[in-house]
Amino acid sequence: MTNDPRYPIGKYIPEPFSEQRKEDRIADIRLLPQWLENALLNLDEQQLQTPYREGGWAIQQLVHHVADSHINAYCRFRLGITETNPSIRPYDEKLWAELPDVRHLPVNISITLLHALHARWHYLLEQLTTKDWERTVFHPEQKKTITLWDLLGIYAWHGKHHTAHVTRLREEKNW
Repeated sequence: MTNDPRYPIGKYIPEPFSEQRKEDRIADIRLLPQWLENALLNLDEQQLQTPYREGGWAIQQLVHHVADSHINAYCRFRLGITETNPSIRPYDEKLWAELPDVRHLPVNISITLLHALHARWHYLLEQLTTKDWERTVFHPEQKKTITLWDLLGIYAWHGKHHTAHVTRLREEKNW
């Protein structure tokens, strides 16, 4: 844990491939929906509308953001597996977080979506060979090529990162 409320578990740091890291990261993908659901247990509407930090999204927005982000991640993996260095489509996550579904639908919609999405994603990741992790996608906004291995690390971190936003806020507010 860090003292920076933007990065409660620290910033993502790439790590070289290892079988143990692969198993850990794939487990992170499998477990994220349950971790996030547990972090939200018994929060009321007012609490869900509380920003996780000053200038940050409300918890409700954050939960829907994780679903939006991980839908994109799943598609990015599928593209990376089936195409040669495909360009992935960037999106404006800040604008997505202001859309009516994010603002008005209950968080359980995205939690349910994450359970189903992560079950499929986890199964897909389990099937990849060591060589598959070297496959790449191109991020045109960042102007860089990213291996599927690094993409896995980014999204394993991403889920834990946002779950920590919720748990840290709960601790601060004594919820």
